[in-house]
Amino acid sequence: MGEEHVGIGRRVLLGSAVAVAAAAVTGGPASAAARPGATAAGPPAPASGATAADTGGPRTGAHGQVPGVWREFARAPFTHPQIPYVGRAGFRGGAARFPRRPVVADVRDFGAVADDGVTDCAPAINRAIAAAGRAGGGTVLIPPGTFRIDGLIRVGHSNVVLRGAGSDRTTLYATKNLTELIGAYGSRYGGDKSSWSWAGGLVWLAPTARLDSLITAVRAKAWPFEGWTGNRRDEWETLTTVAPARRGSWTVTVTDPRRLRAGRLVLLRLADDADHTLLEHMAGGGPGPEAYYWDDKTKLTSYVPYEWPVRVIRVRGREVTLERPLPLDVRPEWDPRLTTHVEALTGSGVEGLTLEAVETPQSPHLLDKGYNGVVFQCAYDCWADDVVVRHVDNGFGLVAASACTLRRTRVAGRGSHHPYFCREGSHDNLVEDFTVEERTVPARADTQLHGINVEGLSSHNVWSRGDMRMGTFDSHRGMPFANVRTDITVNNNGRHGGDASAGPLFGARFTHWNIRVTNNRAGLAKIDGLAPYSATVGVNTCTEFDQIDVPDFTGDLHSRLELYGTTDVVRPRNLYEAQRDL
Repeated sequence: MGEEHVGIGRRVLLGSAVAVAAAAVTGGPASAAARPGATAAGPPAPASGATAADTGGPRTGAHGQVPGVWREFARAPFTHPQIPYVGRAGFRGGAARFPRRPVVADVRDFGAVADDGVTDCAPAINRAIAAAGRAGGGTVLIPPGTFRIDGLIRVGHSNVVLRGAGSDRTTLYATKNLTELIGAYGSRYGGDKSSWSWAGGLVWLAPTARLDSLITAVRAKAWPFEGWTGNRRDEWETLTTVAPARRGSWTVTVTDPRRLRAGRLVLLRLADDADHTLLEHMAGGGPGPEAYYWDDKTKLTSYVPYEWPVRVIRVRGREVTLERPLPLDVRPEWDPRLTTHVEALTGSGVEGLTLEAVETPQSPHLLDKGYNGVVFQCAYDCWADDVVVRHVDNGFGLVAASACTLRRTRVAGRGSHHPYFCREGSHDNLVEDFTVEERTVPARADTQLHGINVEGLSSHNVWSRGDMRMGTFDSHRGMPFANVRTDITVNNNGRHGGDASAGPLFGARFTHWNIRVTNNRAGLAKIDGLAPYSATVGVNTCTEFDQIDVPDFTGDLHSRLELYGTTDVVRPRNLYEAQRDL
């Protein structure tokens, strides 16, 4: 599809699909004005049977109940006050298939030996990956068998895929942790915590130069920032400043478009002002956020400026079309600009294998040694598919990663601190068809279990179709916002974390949609009393026990609660899939 068609077709196709999707769950036909071929500009037309004033309660459909909040969303999907637009989350906007790159290396040809239990195969695997990188990309095969690794596996080149024969056939058996391999990793916020409790993986997908700089900083005990603009957040330059725009817009007007082109990955950078109006905006605005005291939340304020990676789709004069709609308003007081960033890892993946760490007792809380699983860092449009991690401290990580998909992943074994973690400004990621298995050994009293973690101003991430046999919906402070958890069964027995200096548990537009809580514990699943401008839709009856939180913001939270006390009757059943169909 040409550049011109991408821009022109979006308005028509989105308008059509919104109406079709809304009609599909309500039983009515699509609005004629929004069918393919319609040319009217503006927001999508309402579904048949819905009017501008139709904001009432749930309506019974053919196979369930359609809440009023869905009908509202279908009329204004990019600007709804409680539900974020996440229909383009994940690899290539939620692509159903991953690329099948030609095979360019087999790890056996570089010295890897299966099933002998003695040979350290990490060097051979890394040599094969490096060869694929020099070839410009391709697939590195790991055949069936168990391959011992005594070192880190690094995927640092774009368009390289590490592929096993299937998670039930290929195993990487890891004998060492990140503390042994790299060194102790303290926290940039002080104290005696180990940052391996929330960073790094034994399979680490990150640009080579970025990972080298992180390892060098850790070994020098110069604890780094981990994101898109380097260890000191100074590796960027301005491409252009940006004119004011509203959340949900697909286009921005720039001062100087000369360094922009279709396909370029840029950062939208928004700095806060002295009154913290950017943070207030992330929390939904109004009296509650305005009354909140931000100045002592030093960990939270260290996450600002907000950095959002996005691809440019089209440049026409000074008008720039983006791959996704704006996640926030763009206001002059936040010094908005498009900038460069460290080189990104793009188009790379890991597939069809199990990473099993040598089984050791879980470490005390925040003192993890780093038997960690698969981590994506400074990665965009990357993926994992059919991957299992076992006996790990922390399972799958997204650290300053965006537009990545984790599909058919599983955390198993002796129990993890963070089965999934999403932090340091990670945006627009998709975790679907995921499983957190019940631990195989009892938890030590000095450990903690979180669950599907999100923190650090991370936004527009989706967890979809999950089976959580333990853990919780861990909003870990650092005010993540506009994230969606949908179509998940959870034994809600974990606890969330987060320093007081990291600020609120939730920003605006968190949505929990069709959540089945098997132990009836409300904590962090039913969030209408905690999260501002949030939506809790289709959650079975729950009660508060164990860790009980109070809202961070005073006054009316402007939250929505619909179809509470039901189980799996809300339609659409899966909020992300319904949005993707738009």
